[in-house]
Amino acid sequence: MSDAVKDAEAKMNKAIEALRKNLAGVRTGRASPALVDHLLVEYYGAPTPLQQLAGISVPESRTIKITPYDKTAAGDIEKALLKSNLGVTPKMEAGVVILNLPSLTEERRKELVKMIKKEAEESKVALRNVRREAMDLLKAAKEKKELSEDLHKSKEEELEKLITHKSLEIDKVLAGKEKDIMEV
Repeated sequence: MSDAVKDAEAKMNKAIEALRKNLAGVRTGRASPALVDHLLVEYYGAPTPLQQLAGISVPESRTIKITPYDKTAAGDIEKALLKSNLGVTPKMEAGVVILNLPSLTEERRKELVKMIKKEAEESKVALRNVRREAMDLLKAAKEKKELSEDLHKSKEEELEKLITHKSLEIDKVLAGKEKDIMEV
């Protein structure tokens, strides 16, 4: 039954990693390749990850430079960027796509903070769902007499400590991203 706790911990770690990945794509005051690396580009009729089509760099704090490996893909990359919800118009310069990110307004920063708080809360809900599943497994094992009362209590306490620890980890990730967003 220690597997139930280990499985729960692995699932919780995946939920936190997913949160980190999602938050990396949220725009802060400075440019980051993570803002565009999740984009899919329609390349020769197939959706292709932008990372496979171009090199992504940040030459300045508010500029993202996308250099296609195949110069003919620049137009497709530009279309994908226009369709994305970045709110930035790409500029083509000699087969290279340039994104100049404007400064975020205070209002937009507050909207982004609300959005990331919602993401964090969804991650906490995922943690609670994982805990509930593990608790159900432990309860079923106890009812089948595969688990003693003392061991059952011990495993429940272990799960509670685990979820408390993982919730704090989510709060730290959220606080770091919130600080990045609100930094002017």
